[in-house]
Amino acid sequence: MYGFGRKAISDQDNNRMPAMSPFPALFISHGAPSIGLDPSPARDFLAGLGNAYERPRAILVISAHYDARRPTLTSGERPETIHDFGGFPDELYRMTYPAPGDPVLAAEIASLLQAAGFEAGGDPARGLDHGAWVPLRLMYPDADIPVIQLSINMAETPDWHFRLGEALAPLRERGVLIIGSGSLTHNLRAVFSGGFQIDSPPPAWVTDFADWMDTHLETGDKDSVLHAVEQAPHGYDNHPTMDHILPLFVAMGAGGSTARRIHHSTTYGALTMDAYAFGGI
Repeated sequence: MYGFGRKAISDQDNNRMPAMSPFPALFISHGAPSIGLDPSPARDFLAGLGNAYERPRAILVISAHYDARRPTLTSGERPETIHDFGGFPDELYRMTYPAPGDPVLAAEIASLLQAAGFEAGGDPARGLDHGAWVPLRLMYPDADIPVIQLSINMAETPDWHFRLGEALAPLRERGVLIIGSGSLTHNLRAVFSGGFQIDSPPPAWVTDFADWMDTHLETGDKDSVLHAVEQAPHGYDNHPTMDHILPLFVAMGAGGSTARRIHHSTTYGALTMDAYAFGGI
């Protein structure tokens, strides 16, 4: 189903949340679903990240695992926990993240996107995939903050995703924490074929790409970052598909092109777990 259970609110109502100090827009690397179980520097980082900022009124997650033909928001009141993975310990499948949704806020976000020229709507049946609930379970374990997911579109360009983020930017002053959840490097075939363990050191083709990204992100070189897969060293090796880098472009659009790295580590050799904050405090 595409749409909302109630009429989208007016522009006047769209300002119902008072302004506050803007949150940064975050990009986090969520890694394997088992990050919620296995000790790692990235797990420790995410477990402390929720305390690094003021408590948000709501969280908007742009996950690498939600692909749709047009921008679609989870708009149900109680989004289910989606276990969209296989071959992991049983404990992981018993985990839930019963955070509430916020249909009214989802409609507000759709209105923002529509005003920017995007054909956006909602899906009340769609739940939270592991790109959202696995890191959020570490960041906000009480699951008491409303969570909405927004889809990426694998058929669209990095610039399209950047502009999507720009349209979301006003939410940062309304108490909404925007999180792009993907991975700075993401080549699962290399992980499975290379015999990497969780603590394996990264090969040069991974570190060269990650270092290039850090340089261009921290200097605000927007055009280079948007063309990283084509221009950076080993770009296609680190992103044979675009799904896990597209959320970074949304976060960059929402927070501004200049970033600061707030975490750096690697798991399974080929998964760089870096996180960045764009704008805000």
